This record gives sequence, C-alpha cells and structure tokens, in this order.
Amino acid sequence: MIVNEKSLKNIKIFTDLLLLNLSFILAGILAQSLELFLTKSFLFILLFILNLIWIFVANSLNFYNDHLKLFAFQLTSLLKLIVFQAITSILFIFIVKEGFFTRNFILLYSFFLLILLSLRHIFFKKVMTILRKKGKSIKKVLIIGGGKVGREMGNLISANPDFGYIVLGYLDNYSSDPDVLGTLDQINEFIPSVNEVFISNSDAPTESIDTIVKTCNKNAVGVHIIPDYFRFVSKKFQISTLGNIPVISVRSIPLEEFQWRFVKRTFDVITSILATVLILSWLIPVVALIIKLNSKGPICFKQKRIGRHNRTFICYKFRTMFIAPDSDKFIPVSENDSRITSVGKFLRKFNLDELPQFINVLKGDMSVVGPRPHAVLYNEQYKEFIEEIRLRNLVKPGISGWAQIHGLRGDDPNPVKNEQLIIKRIEFDIWYIENWSFTLDLQIIFLTIWRAIKGDATGK
Repeated sequence: MIVNEKSLKNIKIFTDLLLLNLSFILAGILAQSLELFLTKSFLFILLFILNLIWIFVANSLNFYNDHLKLFAFQLTSLLKLIVFQAITSILFIFIVKEGFFTRNFILLYSFFLLILLSLRHIFFKKVMTILRKKGKSIKKVLIIGGGKVGREMGNLISANPDFGYIVLGYLDNYSSDPDVLGTLDQINEFIPSVNEVFISNSDAPTESIDTIVKTCNKNAVGVHIIPDYFRFVSKKFQISTLGNIPVISVRSIPLEEFQWRFVKRTFDVITSILATVLILSWLIPVVALIIKLNSKGPICFKQKRIGRHNRTFICYKFRTMFIAPDSDKFIPVSENDSRITSVGKFLRKFNLDELPQFINVLKGDMSVVGPRPHAVLYNEQYKEFIEEIRLRNLVKPGISGWAQIHGLRGDDPNPVKNEQLIIKRIEFDIWYIENWSFTLDLQIIFLTIWRAIKGDATGK
C-alpha cells in the first residue's frame, strides 16, 4: 500500500497543530499556574489565532511540501514559523495589556514548538525511511535527458532515499549508456511504469517537450521541468515570482535585506566605538611615536580603495613601508618585501596596521567583517582574468574577512601562483557574501583575534 502524498500532508498538518496546542498549554501552565491559566478565557482566542497563523504561514513557506527538502531547509522554515508565532503572541499581549503573558511564556512556547516539531519531523522521516526500505511509499521516476543536469538529479535522488524516489532510468536521443532506456519518442512505452517524470533535456525540440508533457498529463503522471541554469546560479539561488511569471535569481544576498544591514551596521558602530575608546585612544599615540622614530614619513598610509557599489573611499592604515615615488604601476606587497620597515613587519605580523580602519567603519565606508577592500589599481589589474571580482562590492568591505582567516592574504611574487591565490580569495569572499549571518561575523572576529595573537596573519 502506497501512502497517498496528500493524506500524508494532512496528517503532518493535523499532528503539528496538536503539538502547537500542546506547546501553548504547557507554556501557559509553566509560566504561571494551571489554575490561573484556566481562568483566562481569552487565552483561547490567542490560541485560535495562532492556529490560523500557523496554517497560513506554513502554506506560504511550502512547509509541508518537504518530500524534496533536506532537514536543514525544513529547520530554517520551522524557525521562521516560530518567529511568526512569537510576534503574533507579543502583538496580542500588547493589545490586550494582560500581565499573564510574560517573557517566560513566549520563550517556553517557542522552545516547546522547536523541540516538539523537530522531533515530529525526525519521527516522520524515520517512519517513511522504514516504509521505503520495505518498498512502500516509493515513486518511480523517469528522467528525460541523460546529460549533466539529468545525471545530477539522478545522483541526488540516489543519494537521498528519504526523498521517496527511485530512478527507473533515462530517455535520451544522443546517449547509449546502459541506464538509458530509449529515445524521447518512446515515452509512451515507459509512462505506465512510472509515477513522476523529470524533464532535464534543454536541447530537446520544443515539440518533443510538448509531447512528453501532454503524455504525462494524459496518464496522470506528475511532470517536473528542471531548468538548465545551474551553471549560472550559485548554491544560494532564489526562486520567486514577478506577477505570475516565475523568476530564478542567480544568487541570494542576505545583506540586501534592510533588517540585516541594520543589524550589521549597529554592531559595526558599537564595536568601532568600543575599539576607539578602549584601544585606539592609547595605541595610536604609541604606534605613531614608534613609526616616526623608525622611518621618515606620515603615521598613516592613505589609499583609494573600492567600496560597496564600486564607490571609492580613502582607506586608513598605519604606515608599514618606506615612502616611495608615486607610480601608476601596481606592485603587490609580498612576504619579506624590501619596502617594508622593521616596525612595519611587526605591525603586519599581528595585523595592528589595520586598526585605523575602525575610523573607516565609523564613517560608513567599511564594516568590521567583509571582503578586504582592493586598491583601485589592484582591482583594475585583476579584473582582466577574474570576471566575478566586482561581486565582492555587493557588500561593504571589512577589516577582516572569511578569506583572511583562511590564510588567503597578501600576494605571491610568482604571477601564476598569485593568480591562483587571488581567484581562491575571491571565491571565499563570494561564499561569505552568499552565506552571511551575524553568527558567522562573530566567528570571523574571534578567529581573526586568535590568529593575530598567534602572529599568524600576513598583511596586505
């Protein structure tokens, strides 16, 4: 007996609503007392609203269409649902002005929801895995197209048996691999044996795709089209709609959202003020005196660098090199560079030369964490062989970044090795931009401080 997908979805919804109500009651009792809880009849108005909010938001997030979602994606959606529940409860508290609803209630309710619904998800996954090992609740899949996209889908399904799919084979006009069952024109022969069809062959004639879709519809077989755009999109792509037209965004940038930019900027300002008051206020005079005694020239080195949206700004650093004549040619600074002063070597070793950039952070040109800002000439030189270099400028540059804590700093005198280093560094910068989170910034700050203490950093 194959479990009907719609029935399974309804069971999940019903179970989650039961757990939601249980979480609410447990939180209400533990926050105050059972006797007080039962006397507050309007509590159940909030409970009714929370049930409706859950159903509405869960449908909006496609929370129950999880047969092709990994647990990490489900957990993210669950956290969003819990946030909506907490916000609804807080608004209700504010409107009714009821002292019963304490912070403990909100925290307990959110905690119980997270634990109980995570356990429900795990339990259902385990049950479905057991059923599928017994050959139940399995859908047979036919993949149209034996090329790279089709193979990627086939490998994904094979590697994740909890999806509930098994690949019957491929149809392809140009491949003779053993698992290719036939050509696209033979679709009618295999349709009776499958439950779902995935179309991945973007090279197939439009007429052939039309025929396959009509054949699937005629036989009530589910049909899905896989867009052959993965070579363009990042792993953080986003699917949305513009009106009624589906749109695939090549990459999703968390810091494009106002609330996250606000969080990051607030943290930057607070951190920079603390650094200025507690460290720079006494360190700058000390370092300034040492630099002046060591070599002729200004205390700070000022350089035009590329910031967010390709805007240039003046970046501040403690001077670590001898004064050289102005030149239009960019010469990368390498380890043991003869232009570096003895004091400069010490400052670079412990990353102390970067500290004046907290002033850049306060001015809004930089962030505490982000891709390191490139000098204008540097950017011009490397954009010739690195097409994605301007993607770094989608966010503010930082004093330290994801690439830097992985040792991808400075330059190599060997042109070939230097090009490989730059490409790797930009890959790390783009990964940071696509995967930004506040906790990731904290992790980078901690590791930057740790590497500086160890003297394990090289300046640039």
